[in-house]
Amino acid sequence: MSATPLGMPSFPTAAKRELANSQLRHNLAGATATIRRKRAGVVGELDDWAELREAGAAIKAHTLSNLDTYLERFEAAVTEAGGTVHWARDAEEANRIVTDLVRATGEREVVKVKSMATQEIELNEALAEAGIDAWETDLAELIVQLGHDAPSHILVPAIHRNRAEIREIFRREMGKVGAPAPEDLTDDPARLAEAARRHLREKFLRAKVAISGANFAVSDSGTLVVVESEGNGRMCLTLPETLISVVGIEKVVPSWQDLEVFLQLLPRSSTGERMNPYTSTWTGVSPGDGPQDFHVVLLDNGRTGALADEVGRQALRCIRCSACLNVCPVYERTGGHAYGSVYPGPIGAVLNPQLRGTESEVDKSLPYASSLCGACYDVCPVAIDIPDLLVHLRTRVVEEHSGVRDKPLDALMGLASWVFGDAKRLAVAQKVASWSRKLIGRHGTIGRLPAPLSRWTDARDAPAPAEESFRSWWERTRGGQS
Repeated sequence: MSATPLGMPSFPTAAKRELANSQLRHNLAGATATIRRKRAGVVGELDDWAELREAGAAIKAHTLSNLDTYLERFEAAVTEAGGTVHWARDAEEANRIVTDLVRATGEREVVKVKSMATQEIELNEALAEAGIDAWETDLAELIVQLGHDAPSHILVPAIHRNRAEIREIFRREMGKVGAPAPEDLTDDPARLAEAARRHLREKFLRAKVAISGANFAVSDSGTLVVVESEGNGRMCLTLPETLISVVGIEKVVPSWQDLEVFLQLLPRSSTGERMNPYTSTWTGVSPGDGPQDFHVVLLDNGRTGALADEVGRQALRCIRCSACLNVCPVYERTGGHAYGSVYPGPIGAVLNPQLRGTESEVDKSLPYASSLCGACYDVCPVAIDIPDLLVHLRTRVVEEHSGVRDKPLDALMGLASWVFGDAKRLAVAQKVASWSRKLIGRHGTIGRLPAPLSRWTDARDAPAPAEESFRSWWERTRGGQS
């Protein structure tokens, strides 16, 4: 698995920093509310949405249970259609394979379809080290790349930017790497899109190599599928002479009949549309039509480890729709950068620790980046029980990191267990808490407490103890009557 960004702090620390950015919160609130509203409208049109959701979950669960069979079938179909399949166990191997394939063409630049798998393995950085320029062609990815930024959303990577910021990025950066933005560029969406189109057109016409991901891979026919809203992806998939597709092994579906279910679920859950404006499919090589050299890199990078976890494996059902991000109260306020990965939000909180492990501070903290409200499960089109996974991963974090650092907290939990285990002890504790209200309360909340209690108060606001406990109130007003 590609390493967590160097020096990335734990989620509470990173989130606190992002919460101070009022412009970010404003951008996120407006964008996620719009997407939620659109999604609710198109989902509400379908009487059989619940059945479609169950079908999607069942297909994914079946495929994951028989993944070896479907991957081998996919490899055979791709090979028969004139393509070449490569297997990559981790990010390093995948980057090496892709870099060698590009070098073999003699080219020193590539155009890219929006791909989370290539961002996961940090392919652009690996290509840059090899002297190869990788140009993002998705509009939002272009904004992120030109802004020397990182994506913050699965569907809309530049959701944290507003139109004025995008205009300034285009005016400042486009001319350094290609066709410059017009001098009179405004923040009108049509003008911004026009500037991006002019900038990218020369790259499309010049590039001989393209790199893509895939939303789905059909096992029976060896077909790859990309859905998008702009058409830039289709330019990458048809114009270059060589096409290299990096695909996570969990993207496989058994047949075209199964694919039909997901082509209904995905657009409604992601963009709030009945269907995607562009759905591109390609199978191997067609003489005289499209790329004549086609490669698929099947990426593991921690996925088989997640597959081995009977509870955690359901995270691999994810079809990257981003519905869970758009309803999450935590994500809406912190944005995606606090999660330290290309996979932010609720799905990132359960996927990243499984793919990367829980050694880093950020991955150790991600299962706690949730209020467990359950909204993510309600909207997931493949019924991933994210709240259940979060609790499961919290248990794993505790079991894997119950060393010296956690002993004070373990002792505190033992003391709490002793207090709650006896009614008289609990009554005494409640009276002490009420007496201490004036000492620890501040504006109705508990201030910073000394370690190890500071690990709680530094990460959340908690109300100060009530002046009178329910037990005392009951005894005073009811005379102890049951």
